[in-house]
Amino acid sequence: MFSSRVPSLVPNRWSQMLSAFPPRVDLTVSNPTLVGLPYPPDLLAPLADPRGMAYHPASAGLSSAREAVAQLYRAQGLPVSPEQILLTASTSESYSLLAKLLCEPGEGFLVPQPSYPLFEHLLRAESCQTFFYPLPEETGFRLDAARISLREGVKAVVVVQPNNPTGTVVPPGEREALVALCRQRGWALVADEVFWEFPLSESPRQSFAGNPHCLTFVLGGLSKLVGLPQLKVGWMVVSGPEELAGEAFSRLEFLADTYLSVATPTQEALPEILSRGLAVRQGIGERVKANLQLLKQELAAFPFLQLLEPEGGWSAVLRFPRVVSEEDLVCELLEKSGVALYPGFFFDFPHEGFLVVSLLVPPEHLAFGLTALGRTLEGKLASCAEPGS
Repeated sequence: MFSSRVPSLVPNRWSQMLSAFPPRVDLTVSNPTLVGLPYPPDLLAPLADPRGMAYHPASAGLSSAREAVAQLYRAQGLPVSPEQILLTASTSESYSLLAKLLCEPGEGFLVPQPSYPLFEHLLRAESCQTFFYPLPEETGFRLDAARISLREGVKAVVVVQPNNPTGTVVPPGEREALVALCRQRGWALVADEVFWEFPLSESPRQSFAGNPHCLTFVLGGLSKLVGLPQLKVGWMVVSGPEELAGEAFSRLEFLADTYLSVATPTQEALPEILSRGLAVRQGIGERVKANLQLLKQELAAFPFLQLLEPEGGWSAVLRFPRVVSEEDLVCELLEKSGVALYPGFFFDFPHEGFLVVSLLVPPEHLAFGLTALGRTLEGKLASCAEPGS
């Protein structure tokens, strides 16, 4: 009776445990509105602007809102105009529109692995394929363009920078190689840069916004930029060879006009919210940087836990000795210590032995959770060292 594009949902063991043992300390939180960060009390006041009472539909978004987004990129020295901006209700909707724009049924996108486990669901819902390319462990899970397979049916390559959860960005040399590959193969380049404003290292990096060399779509949104996922505003920056980018934009406008999904009050309020939200962005940045330092300090007591140094974003990846499976470990932590952690297999790491920790959480939660993790693993290591074990 139901479409094969929508899978049957069977809770995994960890999800079932989460219902049975609600965590006291949740180190999986990615919602900035739930972690005690200060928000200006009048941050959402612009939503009451009376201009929101009148409906003037604009398929690409209101010009004032698009100009406000373009200014964000120009402030970084990137050549982006409001005519290159198309507003969407979310990054997920941006992916959905791009699948409709670029793919016939059965075609699809190359997406990184490990990364956030959303692409397959979004593409499947559009009757499209998900093709994976590896972020090699030996490069620290950074892109290696030479490892991207040439496959039939590919219409675009997705890069996420900083990647979620590894926090890695595209190295400068690999950037040029990737753009050249897309030009050679006639692929579009989709750069998900929602975490771009949250660097955690001094590593050299460069946004793909305004890239003129191949058809490029850079994705961003309020969910991460000012910590307001509930406002449902995202955007695409469209660039590339002039004629090709223009054709892509006009077709995206047609698709967007079919849905007109972005609410008028949020569009009218967007310039002011972006301005007022700078304090939130700074607060999030300070939290994740401070928590990264705290994480390093706490790990000093547990040398068997290795941090994979992130270059940006809101997460950190830990490598642990494979004396216990990821699933058994996270379930035991939840049941016995009340601590929720993500296992690496949720993000398609190449093998067992990885955990993912949110850097958004209150510092005291992070310290408690890491101590519980370290002591649990100490017990496992001691058991393995016992004679006859």
